[in-house]
Amino acid sequence: MIKEIAIGVALAAFIFLILQGINLLPLLLLGVLSYLLYSLSGMKVLNKDFQGQIPTRAQKITFADVGGQENAKMEIKEALEFIKDSSRAQKLGIRPLKGILLAGPPGTGKTLLAKAAAAYTGASFVATAGSEFVEMYAGVGAQRVRELFKRARELAQRENRKNAAVFIDEIDVLGGKRGQHSGHLEYDQTLNQLLVEMDGISTTDEVRILLMAATNRADLLDPALLRPGRFDRIIRVELPDKGARLQILKLHTDNKPLAADVDLEDIARQTFGFSGAHLESLANEAAIFALRGGDKKLQQRHLVEAIDKVMMGEKLDRRPSEEDLRRAAIHETGHAIISELVRPNSVSTVTIVPRGEALGYIRQMPETDSYLLTKQHLEEQIQVLVAGAIAEEMLLHSRSTGASNDFSEAARLAQQMVFAGMSYLGIVARDSLPQSLLHRAVTRILREQEKIVTEDLKGRIDILTTVSGELFREEKLSGESLRQFIHSGDKPSPKARLA
Repeated sequence: MIKEIAIGVALAAFIFLILQGINLLPLLLLGVLSYLLYSLSGMKVLNKDFQGQIPTRAQKITFADVGGQENAKMEIKEALEFIKDSSRAQKLGIRPLKGILLAGPPGTGKTLLAKAAAAYTGASFVATAGSEFVEMYAGVGAQRVRELFKRARELAQRENRKNAAVFIDEIDVLGGKRGQHSGHLEYDQTLNQLLVEMDGISTTDEVRILLMAATNRADLLDPALLRPGRFDRIIRVELPDKGARLQILKLHTDNKPLAADVDLEDIARQTFGFSGAHLESLANEAAIFALRGGDKKLQQRHLVEAIDKVMMGEKLDRRPSEEDLRRAAIHETGHAIISELVRPNSVSTVTIVPRGEALGYIRQMPETDSYLLTKQHLEEQIQVLVAGAIAEEMLLHSRSTGASNDFSEAARLAQQMVFAGMSYLGIVARDSLPQSLLHRAVTRILREQEKIVTEDLKGRIDILTTVSGELFREEKLSGESLRQFIHSGDKPSPKARLA
């Protein structure tokens, strides 16, 4: 606002002086000269700051410090062997790789792998981020790319090394597809300079450079950057499986005192979908819980509580009304009972302690990490999702907005079934399927699963009432306690799916 007022006043003064017949040419020249000097000084400051931020020596990180990711480590080591023993590669006519792109979800260890790679080759390590190359001044990004490779070579020479590793984190910021920024060619100039530098990497150089980069969105990168001869190898760094999660947990609890009851394998089983960063946070939060309670060692309950903390956030101070808590208890009990029906021993915890935006939740334990979903599995997931609202309707004769997220997820899964050819429509083309037909198929799937859940809960009204009442009083039930209530009150019948 102040800037606009100042511009308006200056413009009015300019017009007034012209009307008075005053020669403003010297003043205009002085203004232009001042602006140029300001721009040049700004570029110098930016370049100075950037030079101070680029070099980051690799910490003593090895591949042994990176839990899991065995396939990624194997591929990286193979590429690095060409650099470590170039004579052997030359005998087989192998051209050393110029670039390695690490692509995958956030928190999976891409930066750690890059640092471990530098240590593995004994290379000088220079790291930066894609955002460091984007500025308002034309040409600054391209200059910074040149400076990055220059400083990598200089650092290797100072350390008497023949290899240098350059790591660019979040490379999608500077390596995005060209032509996306109309009227601003700074992004394209920066990317063009990076392509030129990569083309200039040669095996005969005094210092051999390996460019490593990381991104969460490889689909955003310009195709010219991904072609062979630049980024020769694209390595997927995915979320860890159960075995990898166990390795990561062992790494992050190695410096923490653990009680005898701690079962890290059980924690690894309960943390499906967690990244390495999530698991590090879990171990840290568990230690904080132990400190709060005055315990000298981390116990299993601290780790279990930390899972909820990482997934849902901290407990809230606000206390919902008694009516809301009772409804939440019924809602979560409905989820829990159906979860145990479709897959016994699947519930780890059911609670109505508010966390984040949720008044309550159940946490399920997958038996194994599943990456392919069957029609039965998807239908059972939908049943668990809609069970909360149906339980409310049975005991309270109405539904609430608390099921909104459940319904959104259920509809998403139903759509997934349709596009996977699991509905009555059979195989369909996603792009040409009419919206009305998609709506009809999704609605049919949801109605069928609602009907199944309604029948299951009708035969277990007593269990639903008993468990929800206990949950309302205790606010939290373990999976074992829940199963005791269910099995003690369940009456065998031909339709019963409980063991």
